Amino acid sequence: MSTYVYGITASAHPALPDGMGGVGDPARPVRILKEGDLAAIVSDAPEGLRPKRKDLLAHQNVLAEAGSAGCVLPMRFGSVAQDDTAVTGVLAERAEHYKERLTALDGRIEYNIKANHVEEAVLHHVMAESPEIRALAEANRTSGGGSYEDKIRLGEMVAAAVKAKEAGDAHALQQALEPVAEAVSVGPESTGWLANVSFLVDRGSAENFLAAVEQARKDLPHLEVRVNGPLPPYSFVEPGPAEPAGSTAGGAETGAG
Repeated sequence: MSTYVYGITASAHPALPDGMGGVGDPARPVRILKEGDLAAIVSDAPEGLRPKRKDLLAHQNVLAEAGSAGCVLPMRFGSVAQDDTAVTGVLAERAEHYKERLTALDGRIEYNIKANHVEEAVLHHVMAESPEIRALAEANRTSGGGSYEDKIRLGEMVAAAVKAKEAGDAHALQQALEPVAEAVSVGPESTGWLANVSFLVDRGSAENFLAAVEQARKDLPHLEVRVNGPLPPYSFVEPGPAEPAGSTAGGAETGAG
């Protein structure tokens, strides 16, 4: 039977509630595997696991319960090892790395920030900042809409200006939030988002971070800013050895949205 891994913690971590269920239908009982100073929070892995909402929430709930009692290194949804022995083997092999990460991430949480442009507002900014675009738009308007070529040229100019502004605004947003975070992890580009960045924040400083987000919203009113968190520090378990998962169920994540 393969083993599903939720997270890694210290072997001295308080026990989870009796009878706690994890992924699967019916929910597989969650248990603890210990190896030296480390422990893995696991359950049997159901066959054919896919990132369905019920199982994503089960994964996240196990981590939330464990994280409320102390630091846990969260694994991505779908982290599966061949069996219990493979998990304890990885704990032994990578013990120094995991102990270092547990120390570094103790008392820390993650906030994921995504942002995109409010279309009407950013077009107003682009027009205001580019005399050339304004001139061509006015020339097209006074000539009854402009020629096909002029319309194409105007569209290309606006698209290029918006693209450049996306990069600039993503940088500005990250720069505004970095001073109130301990670490930053830039996520993969996602269609529809000009920024996708995770910030590691001391749990006791969360209010300061959220206040900085609100200030950034005021300073950059042409951005729609989405906050997801607090989350387990998914984006900051590494750098280091890979997770003890031999395979993943669709590579989905929980929490980071």
